Amino acid sequence: MRRVDRREFAREASLAFLSGVTVTVSGCGGGGGSGGSGDYSSPTTVTPPATGTGDEVGQISGNHGHEAIIRAAQLMAGGDLQLDIAGQAGHSHLITLPAAAVIDVRSGRPVAVDSTSTDAATGGGVHSHTVTFNAESTEPPIRY
Repeated sequence: MRRVDRREFAREASLAFLSGVTVTVSGCGGGGGSGGSGDYSSPTTVTPPATGTGDEVGQISGNHGHEAIIRAAQLMAGGDLQLDIAGQAGHSHLITLPAAAVIDVRSGRPVAVDSTSTDAATGGGVHSHTVTFNAESTEPPIRY
């Protein structure tokens, strides 16, 4: 069995702790995505969120202010994640990434996942979004 020093133990314990954390990400805007009624033809311009080195920002279809970020520590932990992309949109969407998807994202492979459908009470109607991580890849995304 290999010896682990205090620093390595603290790092690994922190990563293990963070692997089970539900992440809340921020954004702004109204409705958007597929289905429902309302004006989704003009997505708002989103200021990119502050991210740390190694964080992965997802590209969101029909976006109107939502943001999805997997933090570097979560990528390294490789566990299941549930991200809330509600931000300040006035409504919530969740995406669920199984551990295999997180590992694919960490490895640079494109991954796509659909959000939950939500009725935007501010006139947005029922809609959902597709979030793609590593969208700049030339490969087609792996769907989860």
